[in-house]
Amino acid sequence: MAQVSTRTRNGVTIVDVIGGLVSGGDDPGVRGAVRQALDGGATKIALNLGGVDFLNSSGINVLASSHAAVSDRGGTLKLVSVQPKVRDVLAIARLTSVFEIHGTEDEAVASFA
Repeated sequence: MAQVSTRTRNGVTIVDVIGGLVSGGDDPGVRGAVRQALDGGATKIALNLGGVDFLNSSGINVLASSHAAVSDRGGTLKLVSVQPKVRDVLAIARLTSVFEIHGTEDEAVASFA
């Protein structure tokens, strides 16, 4: 199970994820953090995946459902610091065109302006 923490930077909610993103029922993990941010009124959310070293189909489901939940509430979810192995999995699943991916947190935060 991934370790998840949340912080705010310049009006953007950053969800830091460390470890493997493999559990479909990962609450209070990524889905829980995204839901909590949305319930708190956040509309700009960035998932920092710099610490994610593994992603499987359940992890893909977590990312996709989080993206859908944010979009359904009129918000935007972006990915940050995606490691090459994780990016490869996203590419195989044809999700690199669904997610806006930024190399650094600075770039992602600036892109919300």
